[in-house]
Amino acid sequence: MNTPSDELLVAYLDGEIDREQRTLLDSAITDDPLLSLRVQWLSRSNLPFKNAYDELALQAPLDRLQARLDAAPSPARPGFSRRWFMGAAAAGLLAVGVTADRLFLAWQSGQSHSWRGLVGDYMALYVPQTLDHLPTDEASQRAQLRTVDARLGLNLSTATLKLPGAELKRSQMLEYDGVPIAQMTFLDARHGALALCVTRSNKGSQPLAHERRHDMNVVYWSEREHAWMLIGHNPPAQLEELAQLIRERLNA
Repeated sequence: MNTPSDELLVAYLDGEIDREQRTLLDSAITDDPLLSLRVQWLSRSNLPFKNAYDELALQAPLDRLQARLDAAPSPARPGFSRRWFMGAAAAGLLAVGVTADRLFLAWQSGQSHSWRGLVGDYMALYVPQTLDHLPTDEASQRAQLRTVDARLGLNLSTATLKLPGAELKRSQMLEYDGVPIAQMTFLDARHGALALCVTRSNKGSQPLAHERRHDMNVVYWSEREHAWMLIGHNPPAQLEELAQLIRERLNA
């Protein structure tokens, strides 16, 4: 089947699709580790949607919105679901003349510090068994890197990504809200899953910086037209050494 949308996966998790669709998705999730990770991520989502829209309620035309709310389902009535809530929230935003996706993503960006938060959520699902079965032959790795290069305007090689104590396992393109993110995943012999991720950026070059996400250490920086991050369970000092090594090779 075609790659399912997040909306379809949410409906799957909420039990709102028919038996035939569920059977197809069950099979696809079993066969596709990346799709399985997406489902796990969506199933554990606990974004505080209500808080995101509380501030907007203060700006809303209350008379018109109250009339709509009186006719809408409530949590106590049938028909209430996560998809209904998202739709109702978007409708409310349109009523006050605001584009829902831009406002919500701006709020979400403030909560998660943009793309690094999304990568951190995703990497929190990884265990060594996610990666240890993947093929690591040179031809496959070069083909995967060509896909990344073509999408993001890079010129990566397996030599550039060779890290001490860690084996390159997979390079792939991800996408969130139309923004492409490349992920090069390694299996570190001592610390497990390690990922180098990159997306386009207009911030110019910025020095290495540190943060923590989901009990993982992160080193991030920007280089001309791209933003980079290295995330894993490695100690901060070791992670910085690896990030500096990658940066030097990229600039060689």
